[in-house]
Amino acid sequence: MLGYILKRLLAVVPVITFVAIFVFLLLRLTPGDPAAILAGDAATPAQLEKIRTSLGLNDPLLVQFGTWIGQLFRGDLGISLISNIPVSDMVGQRIWPTINIALMTIILSVLLAVPMGVIAAWKHRTWADYAVMSFSVLGFSVPVFVIGYIFIQVFSIELRWLPVQGYTPPTEDFGKFLSKAILPCLTLATIYVALIARMTRASMLEVLGEDYVRTARAKGVSETLVLFRHALRNAAVPILTIIGTGFALLISGVVVTESVFNIPGIGRLTVDAILARDYPVIQAMILLTSAIYVFINLMIDVAYSIIDPRIRY
Repeated sequence: MLGYILKRLLAVVPVITFVAIFVFLLLRLTPGDPAAILAGDAATPAQLEKIRTSLGLNDPLLVQFGTWIGQLFRGDLGISLISNIPVSDMVGQRIWPTINIALMTIILSVLLAVPMGVIAAWKHRTWADYAVMSFSVLGFSVPVFVIGYIFIQVFSIELRWLPVQGYTPPTEDFGKFLSKAILPCLTLATIYVALIARMTRASMLEVLGEDYVRTARAKGVSETLVLFRHALRNAAVPILTIIGTGFALLISGVVVTESVFNIPGIGRLTVDAILARDYPVIQAMILLTSAIYVFINLMIDVAYSIIDPRIRY
């Protein structure tokens, strides 16, 4: 097991290296001049040249890349070109709202979707199965911002049960955090419940006809144990993949939900940085997102080997 984990860790290094090179070159070679954005429309060529020199934009690409990599190894993500604030501080302020919302969403999704998928497979071609599949189609079809506005209209405006927008850190007031996080979590969970339930149903249908399931039933094992101990364990590999990938997508792709519910997360930070061509922030966000994907994939691979010891690749 330890050797397997070490091999997976070593495989991460070239991936992150390639991502760093790609991000650096992509931002430098695309049209646009951050110096012009900083200086404004009335800037003279001399002023623009002075800003480019101070930012190191006139240096050769190899020198710029070496400087940037050296800063990364020291834990320095650079200074925002627009706000003149250290990027690490900006990310540190914005990442926890996104992580908290993503964790609540994925936990809620798993708790709802896995039983739904198991029941749909167990009651195949019955009303329960059709209900789960209909919900899955609906969850995929309706845009997330539409779901968010519907929840706001029903639970905030009509019923007045929950606040419309905003975010409170759980360490500051856990009750307010829950009240403000419920609607965005439900909005995001609608999509992921549909996705995980559909995958759970498909995986369970594959294993429910296996010999070991029939043997367990023939021995008199209760149906609950057959479904959740024997069948679900053997159907868990694709389900874990969807859950892990879903969590990574939540971390990096919640910009619409953050905008609808006014949550100060990394999604909105990334969009603002792209619009302003704030190179250090964009680079940091893409690297952070890539690192999250790589880490979650590593955790999924380790979980595979725990669930099924035959998986060693």
